[in-house]
Amino acid sequence: MDYPGNLFVVAAPSGAGKSSLVKALMEVDSHVRQSISHTTRPPRGQEKNGREYYFVSAAEFDGMVKSDGFVEWAEVHGHRYGTSRRAIAERMQEGSDVVLEIDFQGAIAIKSIFSNAISIFILPPSWDELRSRLERRGEDANDTIELRLKNAAIEVAQVGKFDFVIINELFDRALFDLKAIVHAQRLKIEAQRRARAETFRALNIP
Repeated sequence: MDYPGNLFVVAAPSGAGKSSLVKALMEVDSHVRQSISHTTRPPRGQEKNGREYYFVSAAEFDGMVKSDGFVEWAEVHGHRYGTSRRAIAERMQEGSDVVLEIDFQGAIAIKSIFSNAISIFILPPSWDELRSRLERRGEDANDTIELRLKNAAIEVAQVGKFDFVIINELFDRALFDLKAIVHAQRLKIEAQRRARAETFRALNIP
């Protein structure tokens, strides 16, 4: 189904700055709304249920899988994450642009369901910088950081499957690039047909 809103799918290895960029985008663009994923992992730091994620038990997650409540779900770093089909569709039907923070497997799956989705991959400028960012976060033990770096090598290898790539070397530049992608997508003719259908009809444009 074609919805008036656009769907942006953002993936990146852990530590590349995906969450910070998406948060900054929403602060400067009120038309973009985030779709909140469900996860079985516990909250980190100041995270709150219903804001960063819906934190659910393994049993609750299993129930949603069985009822086909997710457009995709995957296990990442030992925890499961899922994206609600209903939440995405409702927000896009309202005309909002929806942005998903998701792993590369989920991004590829989303594209097979929402064909108009725009996929964006965030790269770090180097492996040394990625390690430094993970260490500066102070959230993970050394063995967890090593696991994240190992997984990052697998994730980065999938970059060719995405529509756009942003290298997050300087945050302000990366945010500019992300805003440019969002704005350009809104101006594509098919996106304009969906969002401004009444204008096209009034101008007798088939």
